[in-house]
Amino acid sequence: MADITQALNGALREQGLGSLTVAEVRILIGRGVQVLIERALARLGGRAARADAARVLAGFHAQYARLEERGELTARLYPGVASGLSALHAAGLKIAVVTNKGGDAARGLLAARQLAPWIEAVVGGDGGLARKPHPAPLLAACAQLGVEPAHALMVGDSLVDVEAARAAGLAVVCVPYGYNEGRDPRALPCDAIIESVAELPALLGVVP
Repeated sequence: MADITQALNGALREQGLGSLTVAEVRILIGRGVQVLIERALARLGGRAARADAARVLAGFHAQYARLEERGELTARLYPGVASGLSALHAAGLKIAVVTNKGGDAARGLLAARQLAPWIEAVVGGDGGLARKPHPAPLLAACAQLGVEPAHALMVGDSLVDVEAARAAGLAVVCVPYGYNEGRDPRALPCDAIIESVAELPALLGVVP
């Protein structure tokens, strides 16, 4: 969250457009970086609302890339993510990451947080496919894993995730954290809520 806020505010300041707090940015996240930029400009209002969103978007990507290059990304894993993914991988399940974040940025973050060995495919929001909530990225992930959508499960934290899963024909389980555009994830119309990814192996019946 802090990384996104820092990159966003850096891009906004480059254009002389002010800045937003972490709390403000949190409720703007949910449908990819382009939408984040549009929402940020609208929230700032005035001259910002009429600013060139494409320039701010390019600035955001440049700012985020610099954070990554300097090893200054501060994102931390939610509790249970590493142990849950490790158990799923050990049980022979194939795992993909589908995100509206750019693919390279997602891969870099997975590598930096030592999750990459368990992830067989990454489908980012810059690969030419429609972004979530469109089903295309989930269907692409299933194809890369060689798994039928009806035999796949999505773990998400937002209405965007649930809508994408339903459209793609996947079951969907949600965690009660993340960025659901300011709304409580526990109210999402998913198939189940788990407190942590660490609970997922038991839910799927793959605990040794």
